[in-house]
Amino acid sequence: MIRALFIFILTVGLFQFSLAFGVSPDEMLDDPALEQRARNLSQELRCVVCQNQSIDDSDADLAKDLRVIVREQLLAGQSEAQIKSYLVDRYGEFILFRPKFSVHTLMLWIGPFVVLFLLLGGGIWFYRSRSKGVSALSDKEEQELSDILRVGSEEPK
Repeated sequence: MIRALFIFILTVGLFQFSLAFGVSPDEMLDDPALEQRARNLSQELRCVVCQNQSIDDSDADLAKDLRVIVREQLLAGQSEAQIKSYLVDRYGEFILFRPKFSVHTLMLWIGPFVVLFLLLGGGIWFYRSRSKGVSALSDKEEQELSDILRVGSEEPK
């Protein structure tokens, strides 16, 4: 038990330790305010390789290249919107964790609500159809049932 707990703690610790190295020290900017802007912007951009991590958290080579591009653009005086636009032109809206609302992303924004609506509607329809399926027995069926129960309850002599 103690061994399993030790292995679990070690695994979690190593995982947390590996996440800390998304941004390497050689990438960081000297100006703390500019570095904070770069980190905030990097949190909003998806790693195209990892797909579930931001470029700030990922240690993929492409994510490193994107972090360098973000910092270079910030040093050149570009705004966050201009940098995002540049990266979207290069990699598509997939690179944004929060894509803009447009005709191209309409299904992305309303899709979850449509699925939820369909699931709720299907659940209500299923519940109502099941409750209508139960009906009372006719007099003939009640008589047959009581005969069956009576025969089954009689003890053999």
